[in-house]
Amino acid sequence: MQSIIFLPRIIAVAVTGRIFQGMIFSPATGIVAWLNERGFSISDPLADPDRSLYAVAAVDIWHWWGFLAVVFLSAMRQISVDQIEAARLDGAGFLALFRYVLIPGIRPTLTLMLILTVIWSFQVFEFIFIVTRGGPAYGSEVLATFAYRHAFFEGDVGQAAAAACVMSLFGLCATGVYLWLQITDDAQST
Repeated sequence: MQSIIFLPRIIAVAVTGRIFQGMIFSPATGIVAWLNERGFSISDPLADPDRSLYAVAAVDIWHWWGFLAVVFLSAMRQISVDQIEAARLDGAGFLALFRYVLIPGIRPTLTLMLILTVIWSFQVFEFIFIVTRGGPAYGSEVLATFAYRHAFFEGDVGQAAAAACVMSLFGLCATGVYLWLQITDDAQST
């Protein structure tokens, strides 16, 4: 089961992007076309500047979620079975077990994955470039595609460098938050 969950992560980004572009979002041959044939009125999300970023984000989330699931399953396996059994014997239901045993048990992993997701979300480039190239009408453009377009298509290296510095600043801020959380956790545990 974990192999199936992790499968999207090991499929190449270019392959995943093309699959979603041609087999899911395509108004001629994809699931969008299939739904339109059955009476649903769905337009191509990649052609709408207001929805294109969300469509590409869905592809990226699908690609990233398998990795998160495997990491969280691994973290949950590290929780002592005795702790879970003790909570159940004390009458803890699922929500109480989840809130008081499982979440605190995976909190360091949860924090790390949250920070890594924030950092890597500012570096998303491949899916947007493969699926929409930042379009239509710059509707799916992010800092990475903005920097790429300015550096290599418009020759404005200064603007591209400024965008890259902003991306680095966001990553630095996320790393600072993670380090602060680690120091706070260490101070509370001692």
